[in-house]
Amino acid sequence: MDQFKNQIENQMQDYDNEEKDQILENFNRFKQFLSHKVDKGEKMGMSEEQLAKGAEMVANYLMKHEEPRNREEHLLQQLWKVADKEQQHTLAHLLVRLVQQ
Repeated sequence: MDQFKNQIENQMQDYDNEEKDQILENFNRFKQFLSHKVDKGEKMGMSEEQLAKGAEMVANYLMKHEEPRNREEHLLQQLWKVADKEQQHTLAHLLVRLVQQ
């Protein structure tokens, strides 16, 4: 799992600031980005549990390295901060389901 975490962190770091800004400036764009990644993971045969673990890793990366750029991201950040690990995992599942629709 550490290898998977490192891979996600490396991918997130590979985006330049302009790309990150484009993804994070608008919540709908962020959802499109996440939807694309979830779709890619599904095509690779990843289960919802694996997708949620990936979403958790992305959320943890964003918490450490990025500031929210809109109200929705600010709300997600606040929820993530007050949640325990189990609640964060549930929130990650909900984000995956949100973008699967």
